[in-house]
Amino acid sequence: MKLLLTLEDLAKLAAAYVCTLYLGYSWWTFFALLLLPDVSMLGYLAGPRVGAYAYNLFHHQGLALLTGTAGFALGHPELQLAGLVLFGHSALDRALGYGLKFSDSFQHTHSGWIGRLSSGG
Repeated sequence: MKLLLTLEDLAKLAAAYVCTLYLGYSWWTFFALLLLPDVSMLGYLAGPRVGAYAYNLFHHQGLALLTGTAGFALGHPELQLAGLVLFGHSALDRALGYGLKFSDSFQHTHSGWIGRLSSGG
């Protein structure tokens, strides 16, 4: 099952990239912006609860789809690109085993524990 979910997320990442090309952006634009949503981790400077909220907001695939759809409806290419980057980034994170965060620990995600805590210690 884990392999199937990983392949699904890699397909989402590829689809987001192809859509940026379809919108007319240069091949490198998507990759240049791909890690930008991780700026939301700065929320952890204010503590784990604020950090988890900020991180989850920028890694929520529903928000990514809403942003991209709003860009399409409003004819706003930058919003379309933002939605695709958010969607692609969250898909990449999930393919790598990083999920939405619980407020108790950065390593506690909806996909399970990551890092040294993943092996139980």
